[in-house]
Amino acid sequence: MDQGNLTHPWSTTQRLTIEGCTVSTVNDRLSQLQSLTRRKKSHSASSSTATQMIRKLLLSDYFVLYLTLILFMSAAVFFPTLGTPGNIANQLQNMWPLLAVAIGQTFVLILGGIDLSLGATMGFTSVVGAIVMAQNLDPAFFDKSPLWGTLMRPEGGLLAGSALAVPVGVLVMLIVGTSIGFLNGYAITRFKMAPFMVTLVTSTFFAGFALWLTQSRNISGLPEAFIELGKGDIVSVYLGPKLTPDIARRDILQFITYPFVIAVGLAILAQFLLSKTVFGRQMFSIGTNRVTSDISGLPSQSVIIRVYMFSGFCAAVASILYSARLAIGQPSLGGGNLLLDIIGAAVIGGTSLFGGKGSVRGTFFGVAFFVLLLNILNAMRLDPFVIDAVKGGFILLAALVDVTRTRLMNREQRA
Repeated sequence: MDQGNLTHPWSTTQRLTIEGCTVSTVNDRLSQLQSLTRRKKSHSASSSTATQMIRKLLLSDYFVLYLTLILFMSAAVFFPTLGTPGNIANQLQNMWPLLAVAIGQTFVLILGGIDLSLGATMGFTSVVGAIVMAQNLDPAFFDKSPLWGTLMRPEGGLLAGSALAVPVGVLVMLIVGTSIGFLNGYAITRFKMAPFMVTLVTSTFFAGFALWLTQSRNISGLPEAFIELGKGDIVSVYLGPKLTPDIARRDILQFITYPFVIAVGLAILAQFLLSKTVFGRQMFSIGTNRVTSDISGLPSQSVIIRVYMFSGFCAAVASILYSARLAIGQPSLGGGNLLLDIIGAAVIGGTSLFGGKGSVRGTFFGVAFFVLLLNILNAMRLDPFVIDAVKGGFILLAALVDVTRTRLMNREQRA
């Protein structure tokens, strides 16, 4: 056989027919395998990129902010009133009192505890402040009160008509709120009681005490200087043509308000305490592992008491803002589902219910998301019970997202 006329089987591009079947040569098969491999690698790379993007988004400190912006832009398509300047200004005013009290809850959750007494603290401090500042009281409403004739009179409260009424009243509210926090912290550390039980008892007691002192009545007649703390503005804007020399007050939008300054100032202070002080590092350490912190010699009891005192202080600040905005001392101020909103805003903002994780920035984003969600649900004209159910569902979803984020972070740390 002539060897020079033979075609090597590894280099031919012809097709061989064997018993009626066409079989590709080795080169064709290799090309097909290489093409298939490239497609699999490309698909795997795109899937890996998508997975990394999702993981990066979930672990981002601005995840809730992105979610809030997406929700706002989506909802504004169906409810155009959400994007009007007036509605945005109004919702911003709703944020500041909630932010103030949610900051206190954030501190407690980072510590690994919980404060169920925040609502009752707000109601009780609202009543105490009104008793000090009220300028007139109706005997028909308050003559059955145990304080009638002493601290409560027809002429008003304890400092009615005095120039010191507002500063003293505000100071008393802050002291009372901080004192309630001290009672919570002391009972938890001294008697080794569960924070849930201690703050639940405190909530029940002070909520009932406020109702008893006022006979379930709201105290009106608060000084204008105090009301300014909840309604006053420093900078206002008007968007629109000036058709008349005088512009109606309702057409002027509040831009920088006293509640904004107070709440943001409190947030800056709280963030400084968390990130720049030994006290903040001790909080995270205790929240991560209380036993290890005790063994390491950290003053756990002192830190816990101070955290609950700060939580009560934040509740008093929120009480000042709410009471001034409503222009009344309201014993049921923190009632209803406000506690759900407080905890929900902190959890949605990334604060862990298991302790050791949280930030004031995240809580700010959580408050913004929660206020926007409530605004959308009200725009949908849903039943109040349905609104509460939806809010509860979002809090549960936030807790699940928190668990997922924790697992992802643990995996990355191990890797």
